Amino acid sequence: MCSTDGFNQLVPYFCAMRILVTFLAIGVFLAGCKNSAEEKCAFIPDTSGININIKVEQLEDSVTRFSSKKEMVDFFSRNTELRDVFFNRTSYPDDSVFINELYSRFNNPYFDSLLIDTHRVFGDLSELKRELNEAFANLIYYYPNFEPPKVQTVITGLESDIYVSDSLVIIGLDYYLGPGARYKPNMYDYMLKRYQKNFIVPSIMLLYGIDDQFNKTNLEDRTVLADMISYGKTYYFAKQMLPCVPDSVFIGYTKEEMRGSRDNSDLIWKRLVEDEVFYSTSHLIKQRYIAERPKTLEVGEKCPGRIATWVGWEVVKKYMDQNKNITLPQLMGNPSAGEIFKASGYKPM
Repeated sequence: MCSTDGFNQLVPYFCAMRILVTFLAIGVFLAGCKNSAEEKCAFIPDTSGININIKVEQLEDSVTRFSSKKEMVDFFSRNTELRDVFFNRTSYPDDSVFINELYSRFNNPYFDSLLIDTHRVFGDLSELKRELNEAFANLIYYYPNFEPPKVQTVITGLESDIYVSDSLVIIGLDYYLGPGARYKPNMYDYMLKRYQKNFIVPSIMLLYGIDDQFNKTNLEDRTVLADMISYGKTYYFAKQMLPCVPDSVFIGYTKEEMRGSRDNSDLIWKRLVEDEVFYSTSHLIKQRYIAERPKTLEVGEKCPGRIATWVGWEVVKKYMDQNKNITLPQLMGNPSAGEIFKASGYKPM
């Protein structure tokens, strides 16, 4: 699978230029009266018969206690995916440079500060373990043959956030220390809000949901609509794994942005239609409506980025509401964005 950096590229979380006059005139895209809508739980499956206890191997203390380079090399020899993917071994010219760089990093005093902050924020990881057990139990409910992965936690010095493969999940806890952290990832503030501890398990489920193991797509369909529905399926999938997590957490919007999106869904739709977004294959259109940006200025100055992916999620929700006989695996296994779009009947006018 991939890391959340990969997901941010695959799922262009946020989108740029002409401003909708209506938004400027009334100065909205906030507030609204539907403030309880996103807090509703999705269907909560009965997982009482599913025995699961995700084992979490905590490595954050280990990486601060190497007494020699040999000890560190032995550690990475036992954890090759951690070494090669999470600590990006291939980005170094040779083993010697890699070993010297990481040994120096792990022995830097600031690294101990990261560890202290990590223990302060995460404690004994009981909350994280509970969320992981819930999400993977629900995943097994929908996909009985799914084998839960091994989970490792570690601190990297803000090098990597999350890695997901078929058999292993690695979580860089120091990426998720939140607004009170002494050291933070080097990114824009609007992206930083997604790097808090309550985003970890939702992010993992999003990575499962975007992967073609679950989410079948037509690779020959390069339209914006295909991307919208693919990402809509991803958000829908993740929500089923964590039914009572607010929608805002999965998509990375503030609650105000979620309310604004709902209250102005007709205006958003109008802009997508007028700009002929759905069947466009233009890279520029995708940059405006799907790619990672703080705002979708073409719709309004307060419209959150990636607004077309939010619309894609709304389409998928409507499709599932209109087709109660369709199961989650059937939805995810349907590669036809056009079929889902048309069958949904979504049109907030």
